[in-house]
Order: sequence, then C-alpha cells, then structure tokens
Amino acid sequence: MANYRLLLCCAATLSFTVPLTAQFTPAPKRVKPVHSTEAAPRPTASSNVQTEAASKTPAPPKEPPITFNSVHVDSPYIAMTFDDGPSATLTPKLLDILAAHHMKVTFFVLGEMVAEHPEILARAAQEGHEIASHSWSHPNLAKMSQESVRSQLQRTDDEIKNTTGKRPTLFRPPYGSITERQKRWIHDEFGYDIILWDVDPLDWKRPGPAVVRNRILKETRAGSIVLSHDIHPGTIEAMPSTFDELEAKGFKFVTVSELLGMATPVTPHPKAEPAEKTPAKAAPSAVPTSSPGG
Repeated sequence: MANYRLLLCCAATLSFTVPLTAQFTPAPKRVKPVHSTEAAPRPTASSNVQTEAASKTPAPPKEPPITFNSVHVDSPYIAMTFDDGPSATLTPKLLDILAAHHMKVTFFVLGEMVAEHPEILARAAQEGHEIASHSWSHPNLAKMSQESVRSQLQRTDDEIKNTTGKRPTLFRPPYGSITERQKRWIHDEFGYDIILWDVDPLDWKRPGPAVVRNRILKETRAGSIVLSHDIHPGTIEAMPSTFDELEAKGFKFVTVSELLGMATPVTPHPKAEPAEKTPAKAAPSAVPTSSPGG
C-alpha cells in the first residue's frame, strides 16, 4: 500500500513540473529588419565608367560668328571700306588714289547705283577691289518685311553678278540696322557674312577732310574695319593724306575678306591680383551719340 502511495505522489509531481517548464520557456529573439539603404546594391565598375564618361562629354562646338565689327589679328592689317557708290565722279577719283598707293579696299555698293554706273564697278573689280552688297536702295531693313528685304538683296546680288561676274559674299546693312533674326536667315539664304565697322569718321556729316582724316587716325587699330563713303567730296579729298599717315603708323591695307581670313583667337590674359580697395572717384557721365553711318 505504501508503494502505491509513493507512485501517486511521483505522478503528481511530474504533472505539476511540465506546465511550469512550458510556461517559462524563453521566446525566440526577433530578427532586426534590414533597412533599404543597407540592402541597395553597391555601384559596379561599369556604372562608374558610364558616370565618368558622361561628366567628360565635351560641350557642342560654338557656331562661327557671322557678324563682324573688327577682327583680332596678330599683325597691323586693316580694311578700308567705302559705302553707297559707285559715284559717277568721285569713285573714279578714289580708284586713281588707290592705284597710286597700291592698295585694295572693299566697296559696299547699292544695286541702283551699280545699275546706273556698271562700267565704274567693273573697273573697281578688275583692279582687284572687293565688291560687296549694301542693299538696292539703302532702306532701313529692320523695319521691313522678310520678302521686301529678300528683294533688296536679290536684286543687288544679281546686278553685281551681271556686272563683275561674281556674286558678293559680304553684306553691310544700311545704317547698320538689322535684327538678329534677319542676320541669321540672310546668312543662311545668301551665305553673307554681316559686316559692320569699328571706325566711323562720320564723314556723312561732311565735317571737312581734316576732321575725317584725324578721326580715322585716332580710332584705327590692328584689325579695324574703317567705314567711309565714296559719295562725299570731302572724304575723297581726305584719303591721300589719310593713307599716307596710316602707312607711316605701320598699317597695311587688305580687303574685308582677307582680314577675316587673318583672324586669330583672342588669348585670355591671367587675372591680376586684386589691389587694395581705394575709394573711386565718380566719373563724369557721358551721353552716347548714335550715327546713321553705313
């Protein structure tokens, strides 16, 4: 009987122990989630190469200029230009002066004047001078429709071709008045470079030969495009001494196209160290003056 009681006691002890063991069994640890930045793939060698190649892609080349006021050259070459002719009396006198100086210039002619005096323009071309377009009748192109401008240029182009055997490659807008859009389509359609100027003696105001000469001598530098007109007597009178003094300064004369062909890149100068700041005096204001030259 005692043995039976002992067996019952052991069984009760075991039944009490099993639930306690199950109750205090520790729960498994939670796994720390992996963040997206940790899971992202590391860049490969090929992606690095693509990024580096993209950063080294050269910028598209700049379009060459089509408008010129002057040209950067390494030697003292300049271009003398004469507008609004040919004149029946003055252009032949100028051609004689040019022949005596053994120099070549560029004539920006009006189509209607060429039609009146084709023999004078033919002589200028035969003597080696450059013939360029200055429109048919000298209107303000910036205020005209595209079709009207096209007519002005085409008629002049044809007249020059019929007289000299060559079409012009340069164009100077009357008064220098032309829009950016006009420059582009004229260049694309006719192939013209647009030629302006950086020296203007204002000879159209007829200030007298001495003033014309002195203004040209004062303003001209290497690469200059000098504006003047072979329809004013004072201009023609000023040219012999003007040419002599320009030559004495070391300048050499070429046509505009020749000058464009001599253009060299501008070498950038290193920046100078900034000087100590000192209060600057106020400069007197200047009122710009406009010129209807050309």
